[in-house]
Amino acid sequence: MPQPADQNAGAPAEDAGQPQLRRRRDLRRADGSVDDAWTGTMPAVTPNTPRQNDAGSPVTRRTSWAEAAAAADAAKPAGPGPVPARLPASAQPDAEPAAPVAAVPGRAAQGDAAQDAAIPAPKTTSEAPTFRRSRPTVAEAIADSPVPDFISSPGLFVKEQKPRPVGGFRGAMYKLTGGAWNMGPGPKQRQEDELARRISRQLQGSYNTAILSLKGGIGKTSTTVGVGLTLAEYRGDAPCAIDANPDSGDLVERALGEGIYQQASPRTITDLLENIESVDSLTALARYMHHAGRLHLIAGEQDPEVSDSLTAEEYLRIRKLISSYYSVALTDCGTGVTHNAMSGILQSADNLVIAAGYAVSGAKRARSTLQWLASHGYEDLARNAIVVITDKDEVSNRVDKDAIEEHLAGICRELIAVPHDRGVADGDLVTLDVLKPETRRAYKEIAAAIVDGYR
Repeated sequence: MPQPADQNAGAPAEDAGQPQLRRRRDLRRADGSVDDAWTGTMPAVTPNTPRQNDAGSPVTRRTSWAEAAAAADAAKPAGPGPVPARLPASAQPDAEPAAPVAAVPGRAAQGDAAQDAAIPAPKTTSEAPTFRRSRPTVAEAIADSPVPDFISSPGLFVKEQKPRPVGGFRGAMYKLTGGAWNMGPGPKQRQEDELARRISRQLQGSYNTAILSLKGGIGKTSTTVGVGLTLAEYRGDAPCAIDANPDSGDLVERALGEGIYQQASPRTITDLLENIESVDSLTALARYMHHAGRLHLIAGEQDPEVSDSLTAEEYLRIRKLISSYYSVALTDCGTGVTHNAMSGILQSADNLVIAAGYAVSGAKRARSTLQWLASHGYEDLARNAIVVITDKDEVSNRVDKDAIEEHLAGICRELIAVPHDRGVADGDLVTLDVLKPETRRAYKEIAAAIVDGYR
């Protein structure tokens, strides 16, 4: 029976004069038997003998494009990266011819498969074209990004929320709409918020403000208590008030009430001085202090024979101790500027509050106080002083209040008027809850002006 014709007959040889290895086919006979045969011939390959053509020269095997691409992929570093696009066949570079391939020693001839396995992968050179696209680093991507980052501009990623209005028409609309209609705070509330911000300013160090006057009964102690309670309400750190009045001062009684003070331990500034060497902590200091909320107070001496004995050196020792634990201190100086402790008080004061009244005598004494300070070496304190006029006695309409304010405002840093308030005029307990809103606002302005003077 004739055998089927060879389908690859007539195909051009890969190299001229070289026998081609053709595909194996199953030759079936008429009786159903199968005869395996090769359609071409293959020279015998012996170990350590390279393949040769008819002319006796070694046969050079060309690497196909698929093999070159597979080798390039295997040589890429591990990790994510862009996948290069396949070039068209016309643009594919040819790999360099490989070196002559020798058979593997010690192995039997196994045909082209064994020889192909022994052929090394083509080596890539620096001149070989690369198709891997470079990616920017994280730092480069952040630097080139037009969007700001969270660290330098965190506020740009969150919408600013309007402050909640309190009271008035704006506050009522906010409550009625459940917060959906927020018109923001009104002018009055914004002013109150600004005062609170000034009072609560963080301070570096310890500062002392002296409250003094040349005339008694015009609101000096009530101003000390009202301003001290205001500082305690808005500041993060508790303030301290010292009663240095030589005339049996009543600072603690005005802050706590007469009944509570009598029930408390009657520790005074004299007791603190006698044991000052043993006070080495705030806990130890608290034994000699009284507390009106967050306002801490040191009571003045009540014995007239002892109260006037406080010297400038002793006050400076007290002031040095207080400065270790409090950033803001108020000193109620009492009446006059010539008693024993006054030189130590003025020496350690950072600013002054001059108490005055609308009575003609009170206004004159406030001016005299500023003149005395300027002429005795305290010109800076006088120029930066805060004059507080308390309308304690409700003078008649014959007194020109505007003229008095204008006159005193020209010789001090700031002038603040405290309106008439029964909670202040009674000379008893001073608490912010029972004061008029206008009075509380005046104390806030005084407290803000005091903190503004701490530089």
